[in-house]
Amino acid sequence: MRRRRPANGTSGRLRVALAQVEPVLGDLAANLPMHLSWTRKAIASGADMVIFPELSLTGYMLQDLVSEVAIALTDSGPIRPLLNMSRRIAMVVGLVEETPGHRYYNSALFLDGGRIRHVHRKVYLPTYGMFDEGRYFAAGDRLEAFDTRLGRIGLLICEDFWHPSAALILAQDGADYLLVLSAGPTEGIDRRRGIIGHSIWRDLAKVTAQMQTLYVAYANRVGFEDGIHFSGGSCVFNPFGEPLAEAGLLDEGLVLCDLERSALRRARTMYPLLRDERLPVLAREVQRLLTVPAAGRTRRSA
Repeated sequence: MRRRRPANGTSGRLRVALAQVEPVLGDLAANLPMHLSWTRKAIASGADMVIFPELSLTGYMLQDLVSEVAIALTDSGPIRPLLNMSRRIAMVVGLVEETPGHRYYNSALFLDGGRIRHVHRKVYLPTYGMFDEGRYFAAGDRLEAFDTRLGRIGLLICEDFWHPSAALILAQDGADYLLVLSAGPTEGIDRRRGIIGHSIWRDLAKVTAQMQTLYVAYANRVGFEDGIHFSGGSCVFNPFGEPLAEAGLLDEGLVLCDLERSALRRARTMYPLLRDERLPVLAREVQRLLTVPAAGRTRRSA
């Protein structure tokens, strides 16, 4: 896989805003003006891009409401106010997408210049613990970075981020900025560690940024839905795995952070991990595993 240079945004600074918000479950009419309000705050703060959490336009615990709140991207009417706003600032939002074949996807949209520039459909749908996404959503089947006027970007949604191969593919496809939309719930409170679950997301962001030498911006939501509590803790890490900005837990807020392109050059010069990744070897070994039943796999001798 050949890495490509971003078409634009190759120098200077990118200011991002993470909108740590609490959507209203199943209520597009309430969530749309909420997006516009937070986006205006991001514009007033000089941000180039604002990133909202997973399913930010609909809420997360939708279950049988999925088809009721789904939006067909061939009819942009329901999100026209967001498209108009994107003429002033790039936006990343989450929604339920309905395709012409009436499949429903947990999707993230990159909006800029009044248009939908990229759509990422969640690839990995969790069906364990409190999660049952595979029952209501179809799974996406593509992981692609894409060029923007701000640089080359990759999008992931929540569970996607737990699979290291997803970030590796986007990094090898030239992404300099990995944006992760999440509805990450809390898993209880520990007297010593505080909110359980938040530290794992933070570690994922740190390690991914460092191992793939790119910026990671993680936007998580807050609030309650159907007895589930979402923790927030949105954060940004630079290509060295160093934290640049972190939101508080539990409360709504706007996190602003400046991403300097020069850090990408420094990190990739010191740690040429992207250059040294042996994709032909990886592809060959993955193909081997696909042709051998799991029960029949044996360890190779040295």
